Amino acid sequence: MYLRGKFGYTDMIKNLVFDFGGVLTAIDTKQAIERFRNLGLQNPEEYLNAYKQTGIFFKLENGDIDAETFCAELGKLCGRTISYNEALHAWMGFIVAVQTEWMEYLQKLRGSYRLCVLSNTNPFLQGWARSPKLTAEGKSLDDYFDELYLSYLMGCSKPGEEIYKKMLADGNMLPEETLFVDDGERNIEAAKELGIRTLKAVNGEDWREELEKILQEDFINQ
Repeated sequence: MYLRGKFGYTDMIKNLVFDFGGVLTAIDTKQAIERFRNLGLQNPEEYLNAYKQTGIFFKLENGDIDAETFCAELGKLCGRTISYNEALHAWMGFIVAVQTEWMEYLQKLRGSYRLCVLSNTNPFLQGWARSPKLTAEGKSLDDYFDELYLSYLMGCSKPGEEIYKKMLADGNMLPEETLFVDDGERNIEAAKELGIRTLKAVNGEDWREELEKILQEDFINQ
């Protein structure tokens, strides 16, 4: 068994919170950029980022506009009509693969911990993720988690502190009893500022061993 340094906490971890893109699934920003470019969007790299979007892309993820409005506004930028399915295909460019073994690991943890998702995301990607299309087993994101905290439904996004505070309040979670796994440095730092425990993941890399070390040490230190 491998152990990390002491946390300095006395409260046992009860809540495990995961980012979606970059943690539960690898993301490919370059592929998404190319798909939006193929729709006719000029300089899509100015709008798209692995962690936080700008312009109408940010407004969509922040819940300021809905999918229909996004398609209309994207159409103006592209100089033609953009359908929902075209926009969905472009957004899906971010998704590389969902690791079945990672999701199975989460199922085992769910018996001992409350599992949540906290993600900057949008109705296109979540329409897919919250359907049986997510995994080969025909399961959706809702089948693996107790709560989904999604930016476009909450009206705020990471790394702003509001989204973390809303999650903690809604879930009646204590920061010191909550471990947040994210691949974005700014998101991790924002969580730390509120006293939330953190694990910095790397996009596309397996985080299970590192998480297991933290949970083992947390158990031993009680």
